[in-house]
Amino acid sequence: MHMADALLSPAVGATFWAGSFGTVAYCAKKLKESMDERMIPLMGVLGAFIFAAQMINFTIPGTGSSGHLGGGMILAVILSPHAAFIVMASVLTVQAFFFADGGLLALGCNIWNLGIYPCFIAYPLMYKPIVRSGSNPKRIVMASVIGAVAGLQLGSFSVVMETLLSGRSELHFGTFFLFMQPVHLAIGLVEGFVTAGVINFVRAVRPEILESSVFSMPSYCCYFDQ
Repeated sequence: MHMADALLSPAVGATFWAGSFGTVAYCAKKLKESMDERMIPLMGVLGAFIFAAQMINFTIPGTGSSGHLGGGMILAVILSPHAAFIVMASVLTVQAFFFADGGLLALGCNIWNLGIYPCFIAYPLMYKPIVRSGSNPKRIVMASVIGAVAGLQLGSFSVVMETLLSGRSELHFGTFFLFMQPVHLAIGLVEGFVTAGVINFVRAVRPEILESSVFSMPSYCCYFDQ
């Protein structure tokens, strides 16, 4: 879902730069108020994991396209939305500046598309209502798939709108939309099952991490330090 600079006008790119980095500043303020510094190593570890996962592309049969995992749902479930968004923004910034994966003008759009929707919409509105304390692995799978699909569908819809608003697409809205949504549905299904696998693994070996991230994030840090 990484956008290139060629898909955006300066006005659209600058607008999403402002929106994305304004959100980063807000998240940093919220974390400063409530986060223990011992949480920072886990943010770094998960950031490295998501960075590596995004570098692995897989072919989507029948489309001629390839996709990669976003990772926003994994981050949101384990870290909470504010920390997850900062980690995602950091990963995408490193990719843009040092690996030419997504352009600099498009960086704000990429952070928005891959960060806002899984962290602040799919996780609190879809994942959390399905998964409660003590939920079984099947509910985690269901919530992960629904959340991942929803997050990527919203992100891909944003790509369509950002490109069309920039006047850089020769495709009509309907054609562009119908191409993007099925492709990202396939990616979302893969990401959903990968997310469920990671969350169920963490649930099996360190369940206190998930309990703390969902219900009382500040107390999580004492578990991580053990």
